[in-house]
Amino acid sequence: EVDLEERLHELDLRSDSDIPDVPPPTDSTPEILKRALSGLSARWKNWWIRGILSLAMISGFFLIIYLGSFMLMLLVLSIQVKCYHEIITIGYRVYHSYDLPWFRSLSWYFLLCVNYFFYGETVADYFATFVQRREQLQFLIRYHRFISFALYLTGFCMFVLSLVKKHYRLQFYMFAWTHVTLLITVTQSHLVIQNLFEGMIWFLVPISSVICNDITAYIFGFFFGRTPLIKFSYFLAQHQYFVCPVEYNSETNRFVTECEPSELFQMKKYSVPPLLQAVLGWETVNMYPFQMHSFALSTFASLIGPFGGFFASGFKRAFKIKDFADTIPGHGGIMDRFDCQYLMATFVHVYITSFIRGPNPSKLLKQLLILQPEQQLSVYKTLKSYLVEKGILQPSLRGLGFEVLRLLQPQTSQ
Repeated sequence: EVDLEERLHELDLRSDSDIPDVPPPTDSTPEILKRALSGLSARWKNWWIRGILSLAMISGFFLIIYLGSFMLMLLVLSIQVKCYHEIITIGYRVYHSYDLPWFRSLSWYFLLCVNYFFYGETVADYFATFVQRREQLQFLIRYHRFISFALYLTGFCMFVLSLVKKHYRLQFYMFAWTHVTLLITVTQSHLVIQNLFEGMIWFLVPISSVICNDITAYIFGFFFGRTPLIKFSYFLAQHQYFVCPVEYNSETNRFVTECEPSELFQMKKYSVPPLLQAVLGWETVNMYPFQMHSFALSTFASLIGPFGGFFASGFKRAFKIKDFADTIPGHGGIMDRFDCQYLMATFVHVYITSFIRGPNPSKLLKQLLILQPEQQLSVYKTLKSYLVEKGILQPSLRGLGFEVLRLLQPQTSQ
């Protein structure tokens, strides 16, 4: 009888063409739909299943939007975990015959570590006032990066201890698989959260552009072979609920979306270029500045976004599978629906930081309020000297300084 370790070593030397295929996913279509569509051809049956489930998902998405920003964050977190599970499961199914120790446990442990790091950074960045009032959280925030590194280092040491002789290469394959999956899912879903904090419109327009592009690509490709793009940024730009940055109100313990809309969401009159005036018959046009930015987002969603889908398709073909999972009948897994969304989220985050986001006085003030009184005084003196040198503040106007200190002192004493 061949020794198990020698047999596994032989398997480890196999070429990629010998890698076992992933078992095809089962059909998760509800029985009621199967019976209702039993008389249709496979092509039309798939059409109706995809259509019905698409309407159900879109309706649920609108409900979550109505429930507010916090529920959207939970939705993003849930989707992230499910996408991670689907990709990791493929790795487990392909390599399960090797009996690699601790692979599943370490995969989920690293997911928790990375989420702890990213969401801890978000708490420290956006909920500084809330954290300042709770002493037990101050320790966690102050040493957050050290704690995160210690947690990751623990997982790293566990991986090294799990190495099995003659299977090092395969285990490092799976270590890399886990980390690339974390990069794809956790890192980019964190960028989705960052976009959401800039205002719900930066979350909805990009996601809706990709969704509309996918839906119309399927529908019109099914009938006509064309892909028009639906835009609705004009409607969203009219409502504070969508355009205001998401902020946490420590007094009410709620997320709020109330503000005076920025210039991006205030109607302006633009002159139409002379070459287009003859064609359109307009000399001027009224529009929101955000609509011009939405054109850039829509262009990316149409031209570059699909490459996320091409990448996912190549990944699935490499393992001879049709879908990542069978979570959604007619659609496949959650990752099948979000392969383009993650690439889109990264672009939106880069676009906001490059062309949109400027200094945020309210965010800076929150950081100042959690400083010690002597640190606040140091900042005040430095700022006052700078304003005097610029000629903005006269040296004799000391009353302003006392007024600033008066406003700051009640906050620091809390």
